[in-house]
Amino acid sequence: MSLRDIIIAQISTQGPMRMDDYMSMCLLHPTQGYYTTRPPFGTQGDFITAPEISQMFGELIGLSLAQAWLDQGAPASFTLAELGPGRGTLMADALRAASRVKGFIDAAQITLLEASPALRQVQAETLNTYTPHWIDSIDALPEQPTYLIANEFFDALPIRQFVRDDTRWRERQVGMQDGTLAFGLGPAQPQPALAHRIEDTKDGDLIEDCAAAAPILSTVSTRIATHGGAALVFDYGDWRSVGDTLQAVHDHAPTDPLIEPGHADLTAHVDFEALLNATVPCTPSRVTPQGIFLERLGITQRAQTLAKTLSGAALESHIAAHRRLTHPQEMGNLFKTFGIVPKGAAMLPGLET
Repeated sequence: MSLRDIIIAQISTQGPMRMDDYMSMCLLHPTQGYYTTRPPFGTQGDFITAPEISQMFGELIGLSLAQAWLDQGAPASFTLAELGPGRGTLMADALRAASRVKGFIDAAQITLLEASPALRQVQAETLNTYTPHWIDSIDALPEQPTYLIANEFFDALPIRQFVRDDTRWRERQVGMQDGTLAFGLGPAQPQPALAHRIEDTKDGDLIEDCAAAAPILSTVSTRIATHGGAALVFDYGDWRSVGDTLQAVHDHAPTDPLIEPGHADLTAHVDFEALLNATVPCTPSRVTPQGIFLERLGITQRAQTLAKTLSGAALESHIAAHRRLTHPQEMGNLFKTFGIVPKGAAMLPGLET
């Protein structure tokens, strides 16, 4: 039985399915979910993230976190965590660069939040010279200083979608029409949690809500506020986005999210306002375009150094990678970042105001 058949059977007995439930099944079904059945990253997968584009991305993140570690007194033991580590490429690049900072690697306890058994295996191979530890939930982060990376993690969390109807909202759902999966709307109902969105929307506008995001970042912020540390979050989205941003990607191309459940990656734009509101125990930086952050950390100088050893197609690929990560018309403006540090601590390099 395919995942599509499983979803149709559930809708037939229980009625239309909320969007977050549909996304969760598509991405994390135990035997047929997208992330549980395949490594989706890289040229052989369905999409490429920044760490797969160039080693420079992870290197600069590693050095930024290492400097934050030094700025906070170089604690003798700390958690170096990543949420949704992909193939482990970013962590490997960060560790290689941060190894230049005396004591950082010896003090780091590498901790990876990963739900996919298939990806855990790939991460273990990528990080085979280290001793990473995997956790199943954010609450399992150790109670100690925490230096954390979240790159394209929040965009993959399941969302709910609502269409405004006067002062109430109709929830977008997945149901059946003529024997196929189709989107529809539930009845108009009050949604107290969305009261603040009345001021910036009009009738018919669609907005998205990711209930899982804020509690995760709140837990991270509490660890950092209590024990010290820092976090770097990278993702794409806006401050209070309006409109349908749900997207499915298969084989590096957009596809219909309802066609083949479990065979495409599903993501949605991140609401940066909701994320920053969850950092209350700490001091967040401004939301900063990824390209600006990387330039402040010296990516162009690093690119020039690496280019000296390259020629031909390898050099052309390297130049294209630098452009893709930083140029405003590529990932430079679409992707954004912010940092989190304890109140009174120095902000992460690259995000100082």
